[in-house]
Amino acid sequence: MTISIEELILRKIRKAKRGSLFFPEYFSAFGSAGTVGKSLFRLVQMGELYRVATGIYVRPEKDEVLGTVLPGIEEIAEAIRKRDKARIVPTGSYALYKLGLTTQVPMNVVYYTDSTARKIKVGKQTITFKRASARNLSAIGDTSKLVIQALKTIGKDKVTEEELRRIRELLKQEKPFHLQHDLKIAPDWIRKLLKP
Repeated sequence: MTISIEELILRKIRKAKRGSLFFPEYFSAFGSAGTVGKSLFRLVQMGELYRVATGIYVRPEKDEVLGTVLPGIEEIAEAIRKRDKARIVPTGSYALYKLGLTTQVPMNVVYYTDSTARKIKVGKQTITFKRASARNLSAIGDTSKLVIQALKTIGKDKVTEEELRRIRELLKQEKPFHLQHDLKIAPDWIRKLLKP
């Protein structure tokens, strides 16, 4: 008895924990892109999968109070990063938001990447991947790379004392080696601002 592609996909999905993200190419071994696409479409109709964005699916988490819980922007961007074996860095207002320098959640979240430039619509938000130079992607510290992008967004002569105090506070948690590395590649004016 042959097992349908749909059944094969369903088995693979059910092995993954709820909240896991899937891309059609994960199932390419089961059949052609067209057949896989149709199977995924049917699984969405059955409620086994939820289509987060074009070509991105999730095995939805169910919450008694909230109902269907979908992955956040961060998780989606991370899944794309892993799939593309790429480097990504949050930039602009999203870097400011992640550092707590603004409370406003940006509607357009921009990441620099060394992979394909693309836009992904997720609900009311958009994730934009912009191709960037290796220098823009070579920071290694989790906090320091955000700080560099946030300061670039604020602008050279527009950084307030309050923002600087907050940034210095956050950088105390950064690994010294990562901070030293990232300061070396940061623009000159940022290096001067952050010199201890």
